[in-house]
Amino acid sequence: MERFRSSTAILWRNNRSRAFSAGSNGLLARLRHQNEKDIVALPEYKARSNLLNFLEVKAVGMTSDTFSHSIEAPRPPTLGYKNTLTPPQMLQTLDAAMATFHLHVESRIASLCGQGFYTIGPCGEEMLASIGHALDPDADAIALHYRHLSVSILRQLRLGRNLEDIVLDRARGHVISKLDPVTGGVHCAIGSARSDSANRTAGGDYVVTSTLASQCPPAVGRALGFSIADSLLKNDSSSEEDATKPLSFVTIGDGSVHNAHFLSAFNLARHAKFRKNKCPVVFGVSDNGLSISYPTDGYADYLFSKYSSEPLGAQYDSQIRAVADRDGVPVFKANGCDMVDVYDKTLQAANYSRKYSAPSLILYQELTRRFGHAATDRQHAYLDTDAIDRMADSDVVASGIVQAAEQYNAITYSEARDRFEEIGEMVKDTFGIAAEEPKITTRDEMLERVSQPMVPVPQLPPEKLLSNEGLQPKKSKGKREKREVMRKHMTRVIEEVMENDPKVVYIGEDVEHGGYYLVSDGLVNKFPGRVIDFPPDETTLLGCAMGFSQNGLVPICEIPYSKYLDCGADMFYELAISNWLTNKQCPNGMVVRVQGFDKGLFGGNFHTHNMIPHIPPGIDVLCYSNGLDYARGFRNAIKQARNGRVVVLVDCTNLLNLRHLHEKDRGWESAYPEAKDEVMSFHDVRRFGVSGKHLIVTYGNGVVTALRARRALAEQRAIDNESEIDIIDTPYISDIPDGLRDAVANGGYDSILFCDICKEGPGSNTLSSTIMGLKKADLLPAKWDFVAAPRAYNPLGNMVTFLNEEDIVSAFKKIDLNWKKDDLLMA
Repeated sequence: MERFRSSTAILWRNNRSRAFSAGSNGLLARLRHQNEKDIVALPEYKARSNLLNFLEVKAVGMTSDTFSHSIEAPRPPTLGYKNTLTPPQMLQTLDAAMATFHLHVESRIASLCGQGFYTIGPCGEEMLASIGHALDPDADAIALHYRHLSVSILRQLRLGRNLEDIVLDRARGHVISKLDPVTGGVHCAIGSARSDSANRTAGGDYVVTSTLASQCPPAVGRALGFSIADSLLKNDSSSEEDATKPLSFVTIGDGSVHNAHFLSAFNLARHAKFRKNKCPVVFGVSDNGLSISYPTDGYADYLFSKYSSEPLGAQYDSQIRAVADRDGVPVFKANGCDMVDVYDKTLQAANYSRKYSAPSLILYQELTRRFGHAATDRQHAYLDTDAIDRMADSDVVASGIVQAAEQYNAITYSEARDRFEEIGEMVKDTFGIAAEEPKITTRDEMLERVSQPMVPVPQLPPEKLLSNEGLQPKKSKGKREKREVMRKHMTRVIEEVMENDPKVVYIGEDVEHGGYYLVSDGLVNKFPGRVIDFPPDETTLLGCAMGFSQNGLVPICEIPYSKYLDCGADMFYELAISNWLTNKQCPNGMVVRVQGFDKGLFGGNFHTHNMIPHIPPGIDVLCYSNGLDYARGFRNAIKQARNGRVVVLVDCTNLLNLRHLHEKDRGWESAYPEAKDEVMSFHDVRRFGVSGKHLIVTYGNGVVTALRARRALAEQRAIDNESEIDIIDTPYISDIPDGLRDAVANGGYDSILFCDICKEGPGSNTLSSTIMGLKKADLLPAKWDFVAAPRAYNPLGNMVTFLNEEDIVSAFKKIDLNWKKDDLLMA
């Protein structure tokens, strides 16, 4: 034990010199001197001074009666511990707890000095650090609530990282240094310098956003995905005899138990157990009695006690067996101020989840939030002065030191005092270093990291994307290729990519029997275990797709109706932002298929939605008009997903089984592109004519509508013949494809009409931004206009609110009429 403590101190001192010399005389040091009076008045600063004074007194053998309150070790549970920490583990836990405390104090000081930008505090929950000793740092995946910093620190120590490097990285997060290895200077998030690889099947520290419990659905997805990835990728960690098979660990605060992300994830984990699906996830909930200002009043204990028939105690072993045989999640309760109890109960929960591949939950109780939620928190608005003082005096770090020194003889008070001072100086100096480092300064830096680089795909030759009328090729002698409707090609290309890549899995609601539109028809028999039904909850469906991707799989996630994407919208934004937030370290490559879009008689507004409001940065959105291009484009979508991009394919219901363009011509059937290297890039566009004077730009179902409108214009003699109007089908609707830019720039068109199948108005359609992009590039002719579906909801059994041929005919005539009026006025 002495050798352990001495070597730790020597190691730190050897590394300390460079930090002190670099950070003690910089900008932050000068600002600290200027603001010294305000700094010493900070409650966190006072609490740190009190702890140091306490250790000084104890180190010289005095009693703690000098202070206004006694500091005692936490009382062991009545039934004792089943597992205990070793003295070296206790010292490592104290290192993590002390570092966490100092980091919080220095973050408040840096904020006061105008150099720190994140002040949510972990104080009061430092002793949760011992969670890190109960988990495998290599095998277990972890996603931590923002107050559980000490767990991350200990986990990194166990991976062999130097404490100074760990706290320097965290300081970088607080002062938003570009050198922060977790987010690269855009946020202060818990994580580690260890790269989060999309190719790993287990392990990893997953960065958590500030959206309450949004870390929970992906955590369940990782747990469900372990066994799938092991099976498909031929790993060995799925062995039932392997005591180190991975689990997924995720934590939240007690306020977050009300959040839909947690409730959905917890419900799915219970459902997985009910269905006997492997789902080794451990939920950790820390209960400090407050959700910022809202008192939680022990509700977490009340809630989770309902999930277990009786508290786990002396009958633990028999209860575990009983719980394993019924639908339920065993609930373990630990004193969150007792590092040994935290370790013991976490290890018990982890062992249970590993053994039974089932979920468990740990409730960390008896915690007190020592200070305000963040620097901006006005505690006096909802707490009285006595309560605030009482909370600030509840020093769990001091209590943990007493426990280690007096109950386990793991450390002396003089050693604890020296270590506390040493870590304090280390943290102070690392903040000084981090404050001098460069920060994000350009928009280009932000834009470059939004998504993974697009995999280069050569654009198809123009003749492959040119049609004069419909998709049917001109009749020719010889064998005629079999033509099919779009839906058949969609099923076939999904089957093709699943045959070519064992990592591809297909998930959704009712997809095993073919889905609502039969797109996945027959796939479950060809790919057993890779076509997976989920219960109807888009939050957990998208969250699990995210977790699957992080396990090394390539998910195709089917959303049954486009309106249902609203139900999982926040999780959709979570998977979109991950690449940006982690500085491209943790992408979530996947394909999301969104069905039930645009024109249809059945289902009403909720199944024929025609708005695309959810296109956050980092998402590629495409809407194909025909099966030929869908098949070629889907091959590209999978390529991009493998590289970490999120690709959303929006499917127009009306097109899935459409055969005829005009009367009974079978003009919208096409032959399947047999050559697997025939891939359609996002920047390819399909052209219907290349010599016209006028141009219509549209996508999806708008292409068929525009082709029919063009014929109507010719029949009404508004144009001499159909060749006067070219139509460009632009599937890539989240950006302006190069093919469209080139066509508009070089086409010499007299007028352009943009026809959007989405609703007109703000936040509803995509072509409005396309128009603005082309306008900024000075590529639009003088005559142009825009037409879209009316800004109303869609009734059942009626298609009056969808973009139709008459809308396009009227809009085209209006362009010409307005231009003639302008000519007359000028004359």
